[in-house]
Amino acid sequence: MASRLWRNGKPLTSDDARDLAFAGFAHFTAMQVRDGAVRGLDLHLTRLQSASRDLFGREVDNRLLRDRMRQAAATGPRSLSLVVTIRAAEGEFVPAEVGRPLDVTVQTGAPSDGPSGPLRLDVVEHERFLPHVKHVGEGAKTYYLRRARHHGFDDAVFLDRTGRISEGTIWNLAFSDGDTVIWPRADLLTGTTMQVVRRQLHRAGVPQDEREVRPADLGGLSAVLMNSWTPAVPVTSIGDRTLTPDPEFERRLRNAFDVEAPEQL
Repeated sequence: MASRLWRNGKPLTSDDARDLAFAGFAHFTAMQVRDGAVRGLDLHLTRLQSASRDLFGREVDNRLLRDRMRQAAATGPRSLSLVVTIRAAEGEFVPAEVGRPLDVTVQTGAPSDGPSGPLRLDVVEHERFLPHVKHVGEGAKTYYLRRARHHGFDDAVFLDRTGRISEGTIWNLAFSDGDTVIWPRADLLTGTTMQVVRRQLHRAGVPQDEREVRPADLGGLSAVLMNSWTPAVPVTSIGDRTLTPDPEFERRLRNAFDVEAPEQL
């Protein structure tokens, strides 16, 4: 399906496109809609509200957000990709206008299940600005992805200034020692799929731990990537460290994601 865009509930116009062409001070959430429903919809809404407070000092009403999402999704098939982006209507490089409603853009496109993997990851030292916010305009992520491809890898993983593994370009990471699911302890974006998997693993009584993971700690661990496309893409190497995929680990994460009840928009 062709990508479509709505701004504040109306189809995007040429004037809107001009306004948004250089609008980098914004944040977004991306989700996969299946049969009109989304897993972890509550987490997407919480993300949008929290990031709006951090960037703009104000929020968009959840009912309005859901109306905008339903309106956009209703014009397409029952399964699609959906991205909600929130900006300050007054634009950038000017003081905030207290009380002015925020700008909500919704984009729909073809559904995606992400790559099947396995993937090989380059290692780069990089720390995202406001890592807990899923903000737009992050040129470094595309730069490091393309540099990784140039070096013969599939994607890249970031190390912070202390050498801890944090996250991928557009991914969260999860590790396993065969028994416990290990989440990296570092400043990172806590993805919605990651949160869904964590809460369902907790409900199922699966051991989980959050700890610092450095490249030297990877011996004996398996690893996967996850984002809104998929909960478990196997990783076969991080830098010069070879990892052995664990199908049972991948199955456990996929099952945790699948058991989450989808919520209608």
